[in-house]
Amino acid sequence: MTLAAATDLAAATNENLANISNTLIYSSMAVYTLAFFAYIAEWLLGSRSKVGRTAAALTADAKGAKKSGAPEVTVKSAGGTAVLERPKVVTRAAAGARDVPDGPGAHGGDEQGDLYGRIAVSLTVLAFLIEFSGVLTRALSVQRAPWGNMYEFNITFSTVAVGVYLSLLALKKNVRWLGLPLVTTVLLDLGLAVTVLYTASDQLVPALDSYWLYIHVSTAIFCGAVFYVGAVGTILYLFKDSYENKIANGGTPGRFATSVLERLPASASLDKFAYRVNAAVFPLWTFTIIAGAIWAGDAWGRYWGWDPKETWAFITWVAYACYLHARATAGWKGRKAAYIALIAFGCWLFNYYGINIFVSGKHSYANVG
Repeated sequence: MTLAAATDLAAATNENLANISNTLIYSSMAVYTLAFFAYIAEWLLGSRSKVGRTAAALTADAKGAKKSGAPEVTVKSAGGTAVLERPKVVTRAAAGARDVPDGPGAHGGDEQGDLYGRIAVSLTVLAFLIEFSGVLTRALSVQRAPWGNMYEFNITFSTVAVGVYLSLLALKKNVRWLGLPLVTTVLLDLGLAVTVLYTASDQLVPALDSYWLYIHVSTAIFCGAVFYVGAVGTILYLFKDSYENKIANGGTPGRFATSVLERLPASASLDKFAYRVNAAVFPLWTFTIIAGAIWAGDAWGRYWGWDPKETWAFITWVAYACYLHARATAGWKGRKAAYIALIAFGCWLFNYYGINIFVSGKHSYANVG
């Protein structure tokens, strides 16, 4: 076989792998769609919890609270001897003022709803494996890491986000409430990837041809996926906190709000979840920025040049640092800190999409259009 023929054969093999990758990505979207409907069924067919769960807890909390804030002590008489009954000790939630039990989950504690939820998780696992295979095949088609453009970044990002969710489930964390918003977002992300952001399988631009691609970009993708999970927890916290506030103030939430929000964890639990997730990944985001600066020094001869991507990566870092500082300060727990967290994630999203697509710079590798 001549060298030219071998080259043509290798090119054809790469093209075949790229086509297989595309087929796998579309197949994963089909399975994610099935998972989406299964999650919907879990929410709709699970038992509809009533407002009494949260209302009863808040009412009991209000009645049990004294103006002095001291615990109530009861003295009982037992055969002429005074018996001092030990008061119940309640550990206050990190978010502050209320002690509300966590909801039973999307299935509402119902066996039928739980069955649909298990089916949804199983379909999510299958879709994850198919999508991961699509990302891997894409990498094999060009013999490099599949992070050379926005299309590859998107399909990898959604894969990692689902992987984070499934890892939390594997660790026995009660996060199945994440399933529906996660799969919905993944479908939107993949839809954007295969339509607007799609780029044919090709080799890297010279600036990206470095081992730092495996270090810097992989950590950036992982951090973004975890930040996304934290943002979902923050948004749901804001909804659940408003719901609890309305009940505490004597209001009556609508039937839909009751059916959905009553099943979620308490607002304090959601607040704690979002904080822990963001706090855990923040050091890795710091390393991501440092690794990018080192790579810039190798590729462009300077560690920092205030390129738009570098600038917004730093802005994102500052925003999350402000959130963690505020969240650790007593006066900034709860909603105030949550707003900062959403602003920080908004900065990350703009750095992810806006800079690559709409802003011209050294990091403009979207290849859109």
